[in-house]
Amino acid sequence: MEQGRLTKKERHELILSEVRRSASIRISKLARRIGVAGETIRRDLIELGEAGLLNRTYGGATISLVTSEPAISERGLTMVEERARIGRGAAGLIEKGQIVMIDGGSTTYEVARNLSQLARNLTVITNSTGVASVTGANPTFRVILCPGTYDSREGSVLGEDTVEFARRYNADIAIIGASGLTVDGPNDMISGAAAVKRAMISRALSTMLVVTNDKFGRASLERVCALGDIADIVTDVEPQAELRAAIEEAGTELHVFAGS
Repeated sequence: MEQGRLTKKERHELILSEVRRSASIRISKLARRIGVAGETIRRDLIELGEAGLLNRTYGGATISLVTSEPAISERGLTMVEERARIGRGAAGLIEKGQIVMIDGGSTTYEVARNLSQLARNLTVITNSTGVASVTGANPTFRVILCPGTYDSREGSVLGEDTVEFARRYNADIAIIGASGLTVDGPNDMISGAAAVKRAMISRALSTMLVVTNDKFGRASLERVCALGDIADIVTDVEPQAELRAAIEEAGTELHVFAGS
């Protein structure tokens, strides 16, 4: 594959992908892998470091991935096209007049943004200020924003008040994201977010998980639920064989919206 013609965005995504494979990686190796000059890689690392997506070691010779979840604004810088495809695909699966719970996250926001462009007469219940704002712009939607303690990094409210509020409602579908997805099910780096997801799942007739392919095989702090608790998984690439087999065994329907 010709790597030298990659755009900056494509280089950044490839750099982050390479770093995920190992705890650290050298500039020289990245330059050979991508087919650009070392100075170009250094500039890329500076930008990614400033965005909080990775840490550069002394002298900029090696890099290491941040172990905690980046803020939602930072996560929005990567996998942009993949989330856009997932957002369009997932929105197309929602029927008119449904009550939809949507939790906070960069991928769930894309679903909400795409839903907001449709005349669906939905009731949207969310703990995300971003989701509430974008869906609230649609005059055919009724939007209910959960109360709670605001987490600025997540752009969402979390906590006991949020969980208890969500449990007051019934929904046709809960749309959730995740920090990772393994054969054990979706997981999340933030316990408060995981609790809100579980509350939404418990009140919905079905649950849709929306995840980009970089979450496959990634296990973070807290398990949200079992694969069998998820009715639909919407993603951008076919999962690896082991994960795909587990999804099929759980009876979960997989929707893959791949690029051209």
